[in-house]
Amino acid sequence: MRVISVVGARPQFVKLAPIARAMAGHAEHLVVHTGQHYDERMSDVFFQDLGIAQPDVNLAVGSGKHGAQTGAMLAGLEPVFEQSRPDWVLVYGDTNSTIAAALAAVKLHIPVAHLEAGLRSFNRRMPEEHNRVLTDHAADLLLAPTDVAMRHLAHEGLADRSVLVGDVMTDVLHEVRDRVLASGTPLPEGVERGRYRVATLHRPDNTDDPVRLAAILDQLASLDLPVLLAVHPRLRSLAASHGLELERGAIRPIEPLPYPELVAAVMGSAGVVTDSGGLQKEAFLLRVLCTTVRPETEWVETVELGWNQLVSERLDQLAAAVQRPTPAETDAAPYGDGTAAAAVVETLVERRR
Repeated sequence: MRVISVVGARPQFVKLAPIARAMAGHAEHLVVHTGQHYDERMSDVFFQDLGIAQPDVNLAVGSGKHGAQTGAMLAGLEPVFEQSRPDWVLVYGDTNSTIAAALAAVKLHIPVAHLEAGLRSFNRRMPEEHNRVLTDHAADLLLAPTDVAMRHLAHEGLADRSVLVGDVMTDVLHEVRDRVLASGTPLPEGVERGRYRVATLHRPDNTDDPVRLAAILDQLASLDLPVLLAVHPRLRSLAASHGLELERGAIRPIEPLPYPELVAAVMGSAGVVTDSGGLQKEAFLLRVLCTTVRPETEWVETVELGWNQLVSERLDQLAAAVQRPTPAETDAAPYGDGTAAAAVVETLVERRR
């Protein structure tokens, strides 16, 4: 069996790691990197830190508007698929790389499997929501991470293509967490354990409007503990164009952290503030309080269990939400037991045409 994994953005590199290991001995596994994230800190070092072999193909499409970027990926992926003729094209998550790979494969009648299928925010303003819905309806096999995702797929008439495999991010996080604990990965410089918070911001709804971004930064700056704001290149550029200072009050801008260091930083923190889908779930798995600057979340379980709170319309309440008490402990495991990657490979073998 030959499988091509198509990735292009930081969260996908993390999900790729356990899949690549699980593929060994079961399939010829080729990795295509679209180059959607092209900064070395957002791409190359992730492969190194997660122990993934360098991609077999790198399209190096770089940044751009959605249409141009997706079109460049389609043009680059089609000849790769034609030459390799895989049994499966495996796509990850909800980025432009995801939808481009799904479209390129289905046009060539190559089976598509979608990892992390069935997630829904029901926010049609999000490009990610369109990417994930269109990919689910184009794909031949839907690999769902949660019971909630399976229900969404069934509601959309896709139950016969859907398989509950668990969340590969749980696999990754358990492994990296254990490695961090064993190696004593240090905390970021200048902070004390439990006496700082970690923040990330990247979604256009939060960064593109200078008034909204200023309001979020004002709230972070007012917090009672230092805030390590991992600055995505896009945020740095937009803040500069808006005339907004990132380093003020409690905010301490830092470069994006390699994944093991990010896990160590979150584990040692008093809480997380983010608009990332992945980080809110990772905080829950590490049992670290999270506040999400969005009106909705795909990971509803984190909210229902009290470890995540959404803040969007009333940004003046963001600081109070971040400084809320930690909820009661829970042993709930809605995202699986850390064996999702093995279930993915087993399902690909079973469903191979």
